[in-house]
Amino acid sequence: MSEEHLAEPVDDGGHDAVGEDRRTVVVTGGTSGIGAAVAERFAAAGARVIAAGLDTAGAAGRLPESVRRVEIDLTHARDLEDFIGGVERLDVLVNAAGVIARGHEYEPEVFAHVVDVNLTGTMRACVASHDLLRRSGGCIVNVASMLSFFGGPRVPAYTASKGGITQLTKALAVAWAPDGIRVNAVAPGWIRTALTAGLRTDDAAARRIIERTPMGRWGEPADVAGAVTFLCGQDARFVTGAVLPVDGGYLAA
Repeated sequence: MSEEHLAEPVDDGGHDAVGEDRRTVVVTGGTSGIGAAVAERFAAAGARVIAAGLDTAGAAGRLPESVRRVEIDLTHARDLEDFIGGVERLDVLVNAAGVIARGHEYEPEVFAHVVDVNLTGTMRACVASHDLLRRSGGCIVNVASMLSFFGGPRVPAYTASKGGITQLTKALAVAWAPDGIRVNAVAPGWIRTALTAGLRTDDAAARRIIERTPMGRWGEPADVAGAVTFLCGQDARFVTGAVLPVDGGYLAA
């Protein structure tokens, strides 16, 4: 290896010599569940974090005071564009906003709403953030699901939207690699959030889930947050277009 190569500067991914994260991070759906855990994880590292989502007042007890909370509905395209347009710098975008309507998603209006929030909302946020991320050499992590890989008979809209997120992630990774933007996704399994509360209180359903999960437990939002921060860090600097399961081995069983 040449001396010239050894002397090349190494991109520190927004970290200084003592490890403080200087990046600006936007987390959609960052006021609850997985999104809130992601926001908390980045804030703990010293990043400037903006949690965009609903019920920002309720998030006060869940998020550190350093996290800026912005009330926003991802189905309102202009509001989202105005919000992103007001961000001076952006290094990381995490799309964690999502809804589910078990037992009702065969109704066309409900189906359309779930897809609008989960899939189209993710696309809106990505497109609105493109120019800022190109300037910073930033990255995107989308939150897909294990249902990106198999069917959920009671949640056709959620399943379709999460399958779409995996393909959107791959398409944007290819399209935006020349701009220096990495785009990846995580695919959570059964995580202890409000979206799974009904299943966790159903003894039979909960037993089936735990019995199939090799690691034998429900995942925690922090488990997913760790995977997200890995994909946003320098150890993943040559990773783009990947969909990383965070499911305790459920998909492998």
